[in-house]
Amino acid sequence: MDGQIVIFIMGVSGCGKTTIGQKLAASLDFAFYDGDDFHPEANIQKMQAGIPLNDEDRKPWLTSINEFVKKELPANNMVFACSALKAVYRKWLEEGLESSVKWVFLKGEKDTILHRLQNRTGHFMPESLLDSQFETLETPQNALVVDVQMSPDEIITSITQNLTTHGF
Repeated sequence: MDGQIVIFIMGVSGCGKTTIGQKLAASLDFAFYDGDDFHPEANIQKMQAGIPLNDEDRKPWLTSINEFVKKELPANNMVFACSALKAVYRKWLEEGLESSVKWVFLKGEKDTILHRLQNRTGHFMPESLLDSQFETLETPQNALVVDVQMSPDEIITSITQNLTTHGF
C-alpha cells in the first residue's frame, strides 16, 4: 500500500461497524475512530427520541469527520466506522481524500440486523429506526461488500486479503 489510507466501514446500525472496525484497525496497526463519537448532542438526542436524522442533520457531522481525517491522515492510517448510508454522504466523507479512501460495506438482511439490535445494550440508536436505515441505504458501487453472517475473524480475513491482493 502506497501512502496513507482511511478505510471506512459502513452499513446500517447494528451491522457490526464498531466491532469490525476495531478488530481491523488492531490487525493492521491502524488508528480506529467511531463516527458515532463525532455526532453533535442534538443528533444523539434526536435518535434517542426515535427520530431519524435527515441530510441537514448529517451534513455537519460528516463534514467534521472529513475535516478530522484530512488533519490526521498525513500521520496515521486509520479505520473509521461510519454508517455512510447514501452516496452523497460517502462523497462528503471522501471530499479531498478520494485517492486515500477505501470502503467496506457490511451487508446484512434486516432480520439479522434486528436480532443484533435487540440484543445490544448501551447504544443510543433504537431498533425502531432500523427501517429508516434500510430505506436510506444506497448500496455503494465502489466498496468491498462483506456478508455480516460471517464471523468477525472471517470478515477481517476477507478485508485484509482483498486489501493486500486487490487494494479493493
